[in-house]
Amino acid sequence: MKSRGIIKGIIILAFIISAGIIYCNVRISSYSKCRLYDSPTHIPHYHTVLVLGTSPVGRFGGPNAFFIGRINATAELYKAGRIDRILVSGDNRHKDYNEPRAMKQALMEKGIPEDIIFLDYAGFRTYDSVVRAKEVFGQESFIVVSQKFHTERAIFIAGKKGIDAIGYNARDVSFRSGGIITHVREWGARCKVFLDLIIGKKPHFLGDPIDIG
Repeated sequence: MKSRGIIKGIIILAFIISAGIIYCNVRISSYSKCRLYDSPTHIPHYHTVLVLGTSPVGRFGGPNAFFIGRINATAELYKAGRIDRILVSGDNRHKDYNEPRAMKQALMEKGIPEDIIFLDYAGFRTYDSVVRAKEVFGQESFIVVSQKFHTERAIFIAGKKGIDAIGYNARDVSFRSGGIITHVREWGARCKVFLDLIIGKKPHFLGDPIDIG
């Protein structure tokens, strides 16, 4: 009887956890659904685009397809005349790891002028990147560029922080090319968003305002 009760408890707990994960994912996807764009000809003009950082090097040492997709998507928006400023936000955890700098260099290689690219070195998490875009860089509205699953989460955070944000979807990465781990991690990241909002989580760093024009 005791073992049967334990099994029943485990099943109930698993059900609650699964329901919570499903709720968080559906809620974020539903909120973002009408705020996403796949074509630069259809997306409205915004002064600033927030490009969410990632490493140029993939999990197995080759080029990172997530990185390439975000760079290409940002270049598409610029060439279509849909943005005036680019804010690249990512991790700069130590001297030899600098996502914003790598993305800036890649954007310049696409023909984007250096003087419209601004770097946020303290975008350690998506939550930090979105909040800092408003609190540090003074952007009350912007386009978010990343892969769809990631853009959805960023837009949801932005909406909860009083930011007018829409998303431009970079080309996604197939499971076969290494995307499966990132997509699985996203389920947990979406649940964490709700916890961050409930406790009023602050970014790791804020700092003095930075004017990007």
